[in-house]
Amino acid sequence: MEERALIMVEGSRGDGPLYIQAAQRLGLHPISLAADPAQYDYLAAKETEAIRINTDNLDALIDECSRLRTTYNIAGIIGFAALDESIPTTVAKLCRHFGLPGPNPASVEWCCDKFTQRQLLGQAGVPVPAYRLAANATEVQSSAVEIGLPVIVKPAMGCGGSGVRLCRNLDEVAEHATYLLGGKHVWQSLPRVLVEEFAQGPFYIADLMGNEVIGITAAKFGPPPHFVGRETTCPAALIEHEHERIADVSLSCLRALGLGWGPTCIELRWTKHGPVVIEVNPRLGVGQPKLIRLAYGVNLVAEHIKLAIGDEWDLRKRHSRTAAVRILLPERDGILDWIDGDRRAAAVPGVVEVKLYVKPKTLIVRKNDSRDPIGYVIVTSSSLALADTILQRAVDLISWSITPFPTLANSKDMRPLLS
Repeated sequence: MEERALIMVEGSRGDGPLYIQAAQRLGLHPISLAADPAQYDYLAAKETEAIRINTDNLDALIDECSRLRTTYNIAGIIGFAALDESIPTTVAKLCRHFGLPGPNPASVEWCCDKFTQRQLLGQAGVPVPAYRLAANATEVQSSAVEIGLPVIVKPAMGCGGSGVRLCRNLDEVAEHATYLLGGKHVWQSLPRVLVEEFAQGPFYIADLMGNEVIGITAAKFGPPPHFVGRETTCPAALIEHEHERIADVSLSCLRALGLGWGPTCIELRWTKHGPVVIEVNPRLGVGQPKLIRLAYGVNLVAEHIKLAIGDEWDLRKRHSRTAAVRILLPERDGILDWIDGDRRAAAVPGVVEVKLYVKPKTLIVRKNDSRDPIGYVIVTSSSLALADTILQRAVDLISWSITPFPTLANSKDMRPLLS
């Protein structure tokens, strides 16, 4: 009998290992297809199989999967957005091509184009920020004036917070427009800029599987003007009315976009007018599966795989606890001299996991997006207040030192390193 395989397109340093482990526990052989497998360190394990391939090329992926079918019984195909928002659409098309369970490719494509997503949500009466689409710097500026400052300026397609910035005045709008359209930002599609109202209020993430809201978490970011995740707590401290409003709006998003198969991650802000949808992602939220499992006992990764291979899933909650994660963010660019305290932090009662992504002598160059974290701490407890206390106690035990880069006048020796 042919061995059953799970194809995984690209990867994720946070959730990728969870998918590998869950697939193996379900009796599947995980095979990762990635443009650069080396960037996912967990793929170096002996039990994994990784194939280098251009994941932007659908035909190449179809050919490779067809080749693999001569050896394996491909039970399902899933993917990770990483920093390429086109991956979910590609995976949906692969599933459709091979007759495997998967989401509607058109719905996923609508989702991944933030302008189209805004249009469809707005037409369905879902509350979204005021927005404009701009193709050049002049249109970006005029759009900001029409909407009213401050505004968010970001690529119409992208993920991980790449290229997203809060602009408080027209000088900042012009500066960021120049960055996005002047050749510094790497575009994965036709350059189009979305200018939108800055919806102000607490930030929440609704995690859904199918048509069911599994959990709602509260999230905080690092210092503006960028939006790099700093802390997430599950469940969010919401009263019943607020929880119901966010859940209702989230389900309205699914109907508006034709979603409802598999995982969906919806980001919202609670404004003076109630919940406003910031973004709908046709995938699991990055890092969310760990928190959901700790808080409710629901393994979203395993249940996603079951759905992808046509098995029955089980979304029943086993318990109710508080789980929280603090993301460790570097305060400057430079060379990491040392980092320690992770073992002491891991020994604090209530700490579930401490992970460091970096080692001494690592080059630190902040991208102001999801690539910036140098590690994280996850805790769980019986209450929100206790989780906050444990988290702070553990984080205070971790420290590091970064030597800033030399000034331009003395940076000749650094040029090869930074090129």
